[in-house]
Amino acid sequence: MPEPRASVPPLHGNTPPAYCPIRSPLLRWLLLLGAVASLCMGIVGIFVPGLPTTVFILIAGACAARSSERLHGWLWRHRLFGGMLRNWAAGGFVSRRAKWSATATMAVCALIMLAVPAPVWAKALSIGCMACVLAWLWCRPEPASDEAQARNPKK
Repeated sequence: MPEPRASVPPLHGNTPPAYCPIRSPLLRWLLLLGAVASLCMGIVGIFVPGLPTTVFILIAGACAARSSERLHGWLWRHRLFGGMLRNWAAGGFVSRRAKWSATATMAVCALIMLAVPAPVWAKALSIGCMACVLAWLWCRPEPASDEAQARNPKK
């Protein structure tokens, strides 16, 4: 039996939500620094197994929305990162592709944890945390476009 998916479509517009800057210049600079650092970590996460990309991009988008209209607009319109931000803004949607990617990455990391000489409690804690994150991730709704693709796959 297929799992129910959300019927609300993801935001497809390239226009980001309204920019709401923080009034304090110091806090705005700190948020901008957080946005850039999170963006860098997200980019590194594309290449390093075990380092999440989506979470860091969402953090970068949230920080940029309050600190830099230019960076927020760039992230929102980005070919790779924009879809993540738009789906999350539309209702916390996570694509099936992102779910499978996270599952595969965490499975590899769990195998590595089991193979390295580490304390048993560290192995159990890290694998347990990954299992909890995966359970939460797979409970997130998928965007309507994923549902349409599942029903009408390309030939």
